[in-house]
Amino acid sequence: MNELEQELFEKRLISISKGFDYPRTPDIADSVMTRLRPSTRPRFISRRLAWSLTIVLILCSSLMLIPPARAAIIEFIQIGVVRIFGSPATPPVEEIPSTVVPATATPGPTLPALIPILEDIAGEMTLEEAQQTVDFPILLPSYPPDLGHLNHIFVQDADGEMAILVWLDLRQQPGRVLMSLHFIPAGSWAIDKVKPTLIQETSVKGERAIWTVGPYPLRLYNGDIEFTRLINGHVLIWQEGDITYRLETDLPLEEAIKIAESLQPIEP
Repeated sequence: MNELEQELFEKRLISISKGFDYPRTPDIADSVMTRLRPSTRPRFISRRLAWSLTIVLILCSSLMLIPPARAAIIEFIQIGVVRIFGSPATPPVEEIPSTVVPATATPGPTLPALIPILEDIAGEMTLEEAQQTVDFPILLPSYPPDLGHLNHIFVQDADGEMAILVWLDLRQQPGRVLMSLHFIPAGSWAIDKVKPTLIQETSVKGERAIWTVGPYPLRLYNGDIEFTRLINGHVLIWQEGDITYRLETDLPLEEAIKIAESLQPIEP
């Protein structure tokens, strides 16, 4: 086939092809862009999965109605910086040790043995010095009216300045601590890591409070930290603002609440 014949053949093919019906060109670009865009259509879970989730929720709700299971799920109660870990048993008052002393000291059977602890606690200062050191108001109880003067004041650094107020029973038993009151700022580690035993939930000025027992940390002059108690009694814990209060006393709960609700600013 020469060049002339080849050219005539090509023209004939072109002429024949114009009479054919071709399919429409697919819209590939729109299809690809649709797949690339995130789907806005809601996704529905299957009916079987929905029933399974419903059964799990019902089982969890049922477990919360069983006291032992509820105690296992809810591990602690938070009051300010204090965590109270639940206990199914309520220890009677007579089981509380009659004397609590630092682990490094020789235990004694009498209450006067507690007084040397006060001599070892670091950070003692006057009331005026304490108020200038901490950035929160130090409150004093007006109840009971015969409480007497404040005997010891300590300020200790526990990721925030913690104030400890101590009253002694100078009238009847001079060797006995009558009451102690802690002012613990927010963020302090002072009692957060201690696990006192829950005795009873109550309230102070309408706010949630805890009646419990347990030790608390005291920084000593030698730099050690002792977890101990000063009183053979219970502890009332509540929170107001950014301060957590810890009142240690051997008085009954009703009297402890009256003391807590009687706290007032220092008169100038």
